[in-house]
Amino acid sequence: MTEIAAARRFDAIAWFDKGIGLAFPFVVALAVASAVLLAVGENPIDVFSLMAAESFGSTRRIAATLSAATPLLFTGVATAICFRSGVFNVGVEGAFVIGGLCGAFVGFSLPAGFGLALIPLAFAFAAIGSALWLSVPGYLLARYEVDEVVSTLMLNFVAFGITGYLVNGPLLSEISGNNVTPLVHEAAQLPRLLPPSTVHAGFLVGLVLVVAYGLWARRTPSGFEGALVGHNRRFSKAIGISIPATIVLVMVISGIVAGMGGASHALGQLHRFADGFSPGYGFTGMAVALLGRNTATGILLGAILFGALASAGTTVQLFSDIPLDIVNIIEGTVMIFAVVELGRLSLRRWRGAS
Repeated sequence: MTEIAAARRFDAIAWFDKGIGLAFPFVVALAVASAVLLAVGENPIDVFSLMAAESFGSTRRIAATLSAATPLLFTGVATAICFRSGVFNVGVEGAFVIGGLCGAFVGFSLPAGFGLALIPLAFAFAAIGSALWLSVPGYLLARYEVDEVVSTLMLNFVAFGITGYLVNGPLLSEISGNNVTPLVHEAAQLPRLLPPSTVHAGFLVGLVLVVAYGLWARRTPSGFEGALVGHNRRFSKAIGISIPATIVLVMVISGIVAGMGGASHALGQLHRFADGFSPGYGFTGMAVALLGRNTATGILLGAILFGALASAGTTVQLFSDIPLDIVNIIEGTVMIFAVVELGRLSLRRWRGAS
């Protein structure tokens, strides 16, 4: 009984420490924002109350928050899959954009007679395209030890260049303005969950992927091996885990999730692909994963948090003199302190490889 009580106490302490780790960046961000608001003569309590009301004050505002959080569910999971394995993939942004173009292409190029089958086909094509995209830096890291931060970051620019050329050239809509593809067929558009809001069925797909990620991380051999590789590569190699195979696997899975996120955004939000398709969802997804400590629950909460900030930031200016920069300060501060975890991961990887 004493051992059971000790184990429960240890679990409670670990849960408490994890909760503190999740809350700390946000608390610091609120403190910094409060100092800035006081400096410009605003009442922080009034401002934060207004932001909370604009994020969760009604069904319409909750729907707007969930809509803004939807792409972050995908990019947060895609990032966490790699980070927990010690692979610092910063190329989710590029994979998200590639997936968006692939999904939109299927949605407007295949005959409308395919009906609802267009949706799974678009998701599948997007997942395959983005998986192949991220398999390249994965292979380079596994085979030649090419730094993945550099390779994935550079591939982001390649993705922007390729999609920008296609959307302004061969795939340019003939009846719309510049920089956009044709609209996807109506049958390929994801249904709205709470019309007339913009939250769509992609949010449910994102939730399913978050749950699947949690099960994969905790209940599957490959998920366990990935975590072990991220914790200590030297030990993992000693017990027979293939480090190169694990690296390629997590990069491919990350590409699949990011590609599905791009397809969700194209089919559910924009109903097409446009130049400037992502305002940085991949990079914000890094902050979501780090803030959530690469856990499924943390990713869900982090995505909703950043979705709330984005949703409130676009409307709070209409009802006050508060500049949008305050929201940017909060987001940036959260990101800065969330990245502390990235430093810990890097140190852990360095120690495990030595």
